[in-house]
Amino acid sequence: MSSVALKRGAAAPRSRPTRRKPASVTVALPISAARLRRNVIVALALLLLLVGVVAAGLAGVPARISQALVLRSAAAGFEIHHVDIAGNHEVAKLPIYAAALPGGDNAMLTTDLAAIRERLKAIDWVADASVSRRLPDTLDISIVERRPAALWQLGGKTAVIDITGKVLTRDRLDRFAGLPLIVDVGAATHVRELLTMVAEAPELHRQISAAIRIGDHRWNLKFKTGETLVLPDRPAAARAAYLRFAALNANLPDDKKLLGGHFERFDMRLPGRMIVGGPAVKMALDAAAKAAKAPKPTTI
Repeated sequence: MSSVALKRGAAAPRSRPTRRKPASVTVALPISAARLRRNVIVALALLLLLVGVVAAGLAGVPARISQALVLRSAAAGFEIHHVDIAGNHEVAKLPIYAAALPGGDNAMLTTDLAAIRERLKAIDWVADASVSRRLPDTLDISIVERRPAALWQLGGKTAVIDITGKVLTRDRLDRFAGLPLIVDVGAATHVRELLTMVAEAPELHRQISAAIRIGDHRWNLKFKTGETLVLPDRPAAARAAYLRFAALNANLPDDKKLLGGHFERFDMRLPGRMIVGGPAVKMALDAAAKAAKAPKPTTI
């Protein structure tokens, strides 16, 4: 140990502070270095695989692979060999088969069920359809058919239509002789309006033989007994006039009914009024005219 001599009266030298080395901090990684290297390698491999898939897609490789799988699945028995159909009464089976099997490989696993459903709905009688697979080789098809609502006559030709006015068929119309008959331009597109109105008075409805659309803006109703009821233009006014006429006819005694040969025409286009024409009116007018021309008795 070395010693330092101090002179008398001299101040002792200050000791220098000792500098401490900074403490080293060790951070522990959540995974080991080996595992980290492995994850990086895997990520790079996946990136290279993605690039390869994109390049293959541009070259058409997946399409060829997919086609090969389709052919192999068909060869293994996954091909449409049967089509089971339910719910069809008016629709023939042939157009259903044509919609379900448009051609091609008919592989079961890649058959587009939604496209088949849309093709089925394009058939006139079909309102809706459901299509499902029954593996390995069967398509199940359920048909919902449109309901015939009326016979539509236009230009000498007659067709069966549904409540929306869609033409269903022009063949074998004798099967639908009991349907209401509507006539002329615009009748089909307003058939729902007409049938809803006449159904509110069923007794009068049963006596209607035809409904004629006049100028595509109003209806004339023709009855089986020969009379014609002329209705207003607006649907609400036409409904009110129809119900008023039905009530009048129902409340009269049998020998005084509005329908039955006494009259020919009832015009209800004017609010609150009914203009009547026909033999009974003519007879009443003739009688009134004769009475007016007859000499008046002399009063004594």
